Amino acid sequence: MDLNDLRNIDFKNVGELPLAIKAVLLLAILLGVVFLGAALVWKPMLDELEQVRTEEWGPDKKSGLRGTFESKLALAANLEGYKQQLKEAEQKSNILLQQLPDKSQMDGLLADINQAGIGRGLEFELFKPGQEKPSALYAELPITIRVLGNYHELGAFAADVAKMPRIVTLENIAIGAATKDAKAVPGKLAMDAVARTYRALDKSEIQPVGKKKAPPKPAGGEKGPAGAAHK
Repeated sequence: MDLNDLRNIDFKNVGELPLAIKAVLLLAILLGVVFLGAALVWKPMLDELEQVRTEEWGPDKKSGLRGTFESKLALAANLEGYKQQLKEAEQKSNILLQQLPDKSQMDGLLADINQAGIGRGLEFELFKPGQEKPSALYAELPITIRVLGNYHELGAFAADVAKMPRIVTLENIAIGAATKDAKAVPGKLAMDAVARTYRALDKSEIQPVGKKKAPPKPAGGEKGPAGAAHK
């Protein structure tokens, strides 16, 4: 069989063609079917399979459906542990909230802070409650203070404040030489600080999620506990 035999094939009498030519024609038909099937059937199916694999695994093998399933499965397996952690967190939160005074007890707490300084021999030059900053369950009250005393008196006052049964912290502490009328006071230091304390919100003050309430006025206005000077 040569090239001329292939050119002179009579397709009307395929049955009478030599066996070799029949084999070549059959191979050509098979190859055509294979290529046509690959283009029209197999390639779309392979593309769809690859898309499904990408959805299953994700580009990084973690962010796909399988990764999401496995992460949620792990969460479900540790559900009891998370419930216990949540319960412990709620208990700790309740303990902390119980340490917070309510609105009616704030004046007494401010008087306790003031008395802690006076009891250590300090002189208050400034004791000014600031603007309350309410959050979900409590309100934060900063108090700007300036006290005069010696080093040991200031340290003892800070220790007394830290040991109070209510939550009170001293922040932004700055200590320098005490002065009065632009003159240094011998043996005295001046401590400027912000005493930050907190109170529990009343039920009427707790707002539903999404609603905002105007911030309340400072506790006691410009007035502080007895014995404190104000500026």
